[in-house]
Amino acid sequence: MNREQVFSKARSRLAIWYAGVMGTILCLSGIGSYLVMAHAHWESLDRELTSVAGTIHDTLEPVLDTPTQISPLAKKILLKLCLADNRCQTNKHRHILGGVHQEGYYLRLSSLSGILIATIGETPIGNIPLQPTWQTVTDAKGESYHQVSLLVKTANNQDWGYIQVGRSLNDYERHLLYSKLLLVIGLPIALIFTSIAGWWLSDKAMKPVYISYQQMQQFTADAAHELRTPLAAIQATTESVLRMDTLSEIDARDTLKTIERQNNRISQLVKDLLLLSRMDLNMLEVKSQSCCLKDILSDLIEELSSLALSNEISLSLNTCKHQSKHQSKHQSLIIIGNEEQLYRLFANLFTNGIRYSNQGGEVRVTLSRYDNYADIEIQDNGIGIAEADQQKIFERFYRVNSDRSRITGGSGLGLAIAKAITQRHKGTIQVKSNLGKGSTFKVLLPLA
Repeated sequence: MNREQVFSKARSRLAIWYAGVMGTILCLSGIGSYLVMAHAHWESLDRELTSVAGTIHDTLEPVLDTPTQISPLAKKILLKLCLADNRCQTNKHRHILGGVHQEGYYLRLSSLSGILIATIGETPIGNIPLQPTWQTVTDAKGESYHQVSLLVKTANNQDWGYIQVGRSLNDYERHLLYSKLLLVIGLPIALIFTSIAGWWLSDKAMKPVYISYQQMQQFTADAAHELRTPLAAIQATTESVLRMDTLSEIDARDTLKTIERQNNRISQLVKDLLLLSRMDLNMLEVKSQSCCLKDILSDLIEELSSLALSNEISLSLNTCKHQSKHQSKHQSLIIIGNEEQLYRLFANLFTNGIRYSNQGGEVRVTLSRYDNYADIEIQDNGIGIAEADQQKIFERFYRVNSDRSRITGGSGLGLAIAKAITQRHKGTIQVKSNLGKGSTFKVLLPLA
């Protein structure tokens, strides 16, 4: 299985897991919302019936005189009252108290034995058993009703009979049906969009891993290539010496010098890789101390002067006036950091400027202050860097010109190390360059 298949499979699994988890959450949320809504509607229905039944109960008791007999005053209060032995035209839109128009309510007046006395509204069809409590009934047509029964007493505290107040459940059941349809239709659509979102998000999540994996593979390939070059040189030198019948002392020394030079190159490459790895993992112990940048840069220029002379390059240090309102222009620029790492940072930049400058060129180092930062600029008039390469030169093993770098002995890690050290000291590094006109590296480090 190749790399593309591995990442494609991982992305598919991530998308499936995301869709599965989100789908489960949506389903549980939808079912939970449905149950909560159904319970809330049922509670609301009970409260409405309790309120209506209580109002009728409290209104009728003071005007009832004889058990099972409806007084004239009660008939005036209960408009459209239909006695059981009469055929009346029902109006299901009329409220049972005549005060408001509301569909579905009805009232049944029954004796203590359950015999129907009178009704208001569209009551259930058929014989409805009397229960002095809440009940949900289904009539002969199959329609459902919810009702409550209350005992009614006369004005002299005699048991008169029962009132049953209820209403049709058609609206309630229709509302629940619409809610179910919404869930049945909406959940699959939501799952489809969730799956699409999961596929898109999995691509976003896997992309950094994929890039990191590519960089790791590229890093491994570049490291192996860099190690192979000096190892091949050592191997070739050793084989050529072994083919010789006799070896003079001069030839032996030359051979050993070649092997030593290539071995030093390997050692330096390994040290650079180890340094970058420790910086990435934040495992490098840093002994922070006060560091005078002018002293570090002066020592470096003195040390690299021989390299500059051998390449016929002029190397100089200029100290500008400090661009700050709070510091004297003669005050030293001090930062808190690791002197050895700072030394390595500027050594890499100076060496690059010398190596890639033409003979008779100049590398000028400028030290100044910018607000609360030390500003170090390394300017050369060498071959320059193309704009397309300026964002990549700080990557590991990246070379603008591979052939020239191999001639000068560079491994492509110098600028990567410089950037890592700068960032470790909470600073920034940037480059400005034009092809054929030179380059300027600018380092800003926070002052103590």
